[in-house]
Amino acid sequence: MAAADASLPDVASLSFEEALAELEGIVKTLEGGQGKLEESVRAYERGAALRRHCEAKLAEAEQKVQAIVEGPSGAMLRDVE
Repeated sequence: MAAADASLPDVASLSFEEALAELEGIVKTLEGGQGKLEESVRAYERGAALRRHCEAKLAEAEQKVQAIVEGPSGAMLRDVE
């Protein structure tokens, strides 16, 4: 992961799905425990940034859904299928 770090896209530019997929890959790699310590630390740092990014994307989506549910005339019920 050392030389590849420069080629990784900026976390902020990733979609939720892209960030989550990369985060899952990092978790699998770290769980394997086969990497060098320095590489593992960099992977963990990237994973932490990806986690924060995913949490922010989820919070943003939750706010959008809440605005739709509440609507312009106050809270209203909606059907979910």
